[in-house]
Amino acid sequence: MSAAIRTIALFLACYATLAHGKAGYGPGEQDWGYVDVRPGAHMFYWLYYTTASVSSYTERPLAIWLQGGPGASSTGYGNFEELGPVDLYGDYRNWTWVKDMNVLFIDNPVGSGFSYVDDTAYYTATNKEIALDLVELMKGFYALHPEFESVPLHIFCESYGGKMAPEFALELYYAKERGEIRSNLVSVALGDPWTSPIDSVLAWGPLLLQMGIVDHDGYDAIAKAANFTAELVAEERWIQSTAQWGNTQWEVMKASKGVDFYNVLKETRGDRYQRQLMRTPEERMYRTVVKYDIDEDRDALLETLMRGPVAETLGIPSEVKWGSQSGSTFDIHRTDFMKPVIHIVDELLDKTPLKVGVFSGGLDLICATPGTVNWIDKMNWSRRQEYLAAPRVAISVDRVLEGYEKSGGNFTMFWINRSGHMAPADNPAAMSHVLREFTGFG
Repeated sequence: MSAAIRTIALFLACYATLAHGKAGYGPGEQDWGYVDVRPGAHMFYWLYYTTASVSSYTERPLAIWLQGGPGASSTGYGNFEELGPVDLYGDYRNWTWVKDMNVLFIDNPVGSGFSYVDDTAYYTATNKEIALDLVELMKGFYALHPEFESVPLHIFCESYGGKMAPEFALELYYAKERGEIRSNLVSVALGDPWTSPIDSVLAWGPLLLQMGIVDHDGYDAIAKAANFTAELVAEERWIQSTAQWGNTQWEVMKASKGVDFYNVLKETRGDRYQRQLMRTPEERMYRTVVKYDIDEDRDALLETLMRGPVAETLGIPSEVKWGSQSGSTFDIHRTDFMKPVIHIVDELLDKTPLKVGVFSGGLDLICATPGTVNWIDKMNWSRRQEYLAAPRVAISVDRVLEGYEKSGGNFTMFWINRSGHMAPADNPAAMSHVLREFTGFG
């Protein structure tokens, strides 16, 4: 390499390190765009550069956030409802993760949020396909932002993301080992995860009974529906088990008179149960896992925000309507929805050096903590006994008990107090502890 070329290469490297984003929606520098993960499949990302007082944003790690569904939008729900720099009403969020690290929201799988496909043939249908698309997204992202190749990368997720993130992390690690991509992948943390769906469903009845939200008759109805779901899962009748999951959800709604699936102590409208009667089973399932079943006013506000000011600010093509393909995205994954990925988590722990974690809010119903504990107990990895024998210790922040944690090998489980499904928003103090454990910042 000639001296001139070395000088140019050094200049470009320094420029990449010092390069800044652009003004976007909300405070701080940002960047966003599309990566064509396959012909006809366009995945959208939105990067927030950290607002921490540093000489270069590359001094802080990069955290990916993946939403659930499948079909829910990270750039919408995760960003404005949970951990982005501003909330749904445009107010600054003082616990935003962006204060401490760079955050990358990805609308995934294709068809979620601002991501879209040109034809129905280009949707993904399996968890493996989702993971491979995400690897392609990262190849495109690093090509546009090579300064992040050496920055520690941490994958965080929520809900159905608890199925997508482990396989994504595994495929990204293997791609890195094959020399297909440069990435400093360090950890993956699964938030209130749908990693083993049937374990979550089987936990609904016992949790609601013990909290006094249903009586024994209600418990019996929920348990009967949940056990039938388990039979269908055992027989690998995946489409039928997804439908029966919806039936079990309806038994919960009837017995509880409209409990909130994402936080059992959250206030709900007294006519919520009656309003559910007007929806088809398909609509109820879609609203629960893709629309996050927030109240209709907030749901309309978020859609208006994303399709209006956000789309205009980011220059989203007029033909792309935020969330317009999310229903189709969910529908096509019904064959995969109830499949567990415990074996993928086992492979992460035994075949990679990555740090793996699970955090779970104790007031979550849809991915109830007891069900999460049960599938963790089913994990079969080389250091399983070390984890089982480890003590559970308190998480104390400013002398307040915020939860508990238990670690063995490169795996940690976090119990989050006073939190439902959306732990980053419900208990930011506890989540700061989780972030520090995984990223060193928070």
